[in-house]
Amino acid sequence: MQLPIYTSAEEQRLMVELWSPALADDPEAFVRFVFPWGQKNTPLANFKGPRKWQREVLNDIKTHIQRNKGKVQMDTLREAVSSGRGIGKSALVSWLVLWMLTTRIGGSVVVSANSENQLRSVTWAELTKWAAMAMHSHWWEVSATKLVPAKWITELVERDLKKGTRYWAAEGKLWSAENPDSYAGVHNQDGMMLIFDESSGIPNPIWEVGAGFFTENTPDRYWFAFSNPRRNEGYFFECFNAKRAFWNARSVDARTVEDTDKAVYDQIIAEYGADSSQAKVEVYGEFPSAGEDQFISPTVVDEAMKRPRYKDSSAPVVIGIDPARGGDDSTVILVRQGRDIVSIKRYSGEDTMTIVGRVIDAIEEFKPVLTVIDEGGLGYGILDRLNEQRYKVRGVNFGWKAKNSVMWGNKRAEMWGTMKDWLRSASIPEDRQLKADLVGPTKKPNSSGTIFLEGKKEMRSRGLASPDAADALAVTFAFPVAHREYVDKSPRRTYAPQGVLTSWMGS
Repeated sequence: MQLPIYTSAEEQRLMVELWSPALADDPEAFVRFVFPWGQKNTPLANFKGPRKWQREVLNDIKTHIQRNKGKVQMDTLREAVSSGRGIGKSALVSWLVLWMLTTRIGGSVVVSANSENQLRSVTWAELTKWAAMAMHSHWWEVSATKLVPAKWITELVERDLKKGTRYWAAEGKLWSAENPDSYAGVHNQDGMMLIFDESSGIPNPIWEVGAGFFTENTPDRYWFAFSNPRRNEGYFFECFNAKRAFWNARSVDARTVEDTDKAVYDQIIAEYGADSSQAKVEVYGEFPSAGEDQFISPTVVDEAMKRPRYKDSSAPVVIGIDPARGGDDSTVILVRQGRDIVSIKRYSGEDTMTIVGRVIDAIEEFKPVLTVIDEGGLGYGILDRLNEQRYKVRGVNFGWKAKNSVMWGNKRAEMWGTMKDWLRSASIPEDRQLKADLVGPTKKPNSSGTIFLEGKKEMRSRGLASPDAADALAVTFAFPVAHREYVDKSPRRTYAPQGVLTSWMGS
């Protein structure tokens, strides 16, 4: 058996310290202890410790551990960090790997990146460097994409602690977008950590399979995602939007990070402009305003969410319905009054007659001028039943020819175009699913420049959900509606309202 570099007594003291709660349950304390911060003739001679943003992530783990102490059902800690370039993401990944394997004996770590080159040349190269600097570097053996405990320590653990060490390792794992099931990993009762580096480039199906790593109810389950925010779609983007309730998400402006070359960031801003996508992604740690093919910009939606409600009681009420088509789709009943969304209700797994009842309830409550339903699929049956009961409901087919067929390829694209214009001055609720729906579809112009909208099946192939709420809002723009406004024409204080019929479309 290969012996460690320390004497037996020294090695025992080291193990006691590394496995004590003071270090095991405090990752920042662990990082400060095992690396030679400030020591001469080391790569860290000029560094006092982790940077502020790194400490915040490490302290989130400490807080998570303290909060879960004594619980039967343990939570999974999910952390997502978007940032500008050069802030030390790979260094933090290395510390997380070494902390997990050191203090959670028998635990597993899986590390993936946006490409094989990133994983091998950047992520794993950085891990190799930090493992060599650690005071317990002799505990580990590093290969091209694996870090495993040395044979002597696995034998020691198995003999003295009676603990299996088969899955005690860190693995750099590649993925295939064509075969995401091949990514499925181990389930480990001793603890599981999954790290996605440059995760903006990892496709949605891999994230979905990755969630299966955490099905075991173990005390130590950690999922970290780090990336420059290069794409304003996909799962990493949704960690900050539709899925942010499930993630601790933070954005880091590279200019605020200690010991970075600020001149590099100033040059990017000067060359491309302060509002450019390059500055947002490479410096500010912000997602670009819109992709070249994105139909509705997240910025437009964010501004609409921040805008106060108009509360225009004279504006007509219109109800839009997008019926579910099975699977994960939901039936959405959305109520719009002028430039306000008044109500959004979602229903899953309900039959046609139940949905008919839901629509009738909404009509009775909000007294709309018009109710519009996407009549495709199940919608026609709902529409037919509502008309039988003499409710004023109109159907719209997304495949109909648009009124402006030069600009829009079909009725759906035209309705979305009207909705897009409406959003620029509208007020909408801070509904994460609605935002995800609005910014999800891409535009698909043909050779003549006529714009079509990406279909729901195409969105699913990219790992995005059906934009049910956005479609429910869009159908409220299918037909012009009229309403009566009353104005005071009298010069005296005796009021004689005069009805003025006005035609309205998106007022």
